[in-house]
Amino acid sequence: QVQLVESGGGLVQAGGSLRLSCAASTSIFSIDVMGWYRQAPGKQREFVARITRGGSTNYADPVKGRFTISRDNAENTVYLQMNSLKPEDTAVYYCKASVWGAQLVEYWGKGTLVTVSS
Repeated sequence: QVQLVESGGGLVQAGGSLRLSCAASTSIFSIDVMGWYRQAPGKQREFVARITRGGSTNYADPVKGRFTISRDNAENTVYLQMNSLKPEDTAVYYCKASVWGAQLVEYWGKGTLVTVSS
């Protein structure tokens, strides 16, 4: 069982920056992929960024060049640095951990709210 706790959300003006953190209850060496997703009001949850155990990263097109995902293995934490924020980035941001064993198991955090004002 992996527990994930997100933090760092808040209210920021357009053009500003925030850094989200996702702290895992276990060593993230044991997690194959960690990712960030977001859900805006009235919309479906969507992929934002992910980082593999080996450090490879992928980003959704709307955030490329503005968001950076990173991991601190010593702290068992994954970060999402968000720059040049736009009102359309307003959403609840969720952390997900994916572990491939005999089957894929996914764990989700409870989310942290990011509000970008215009």
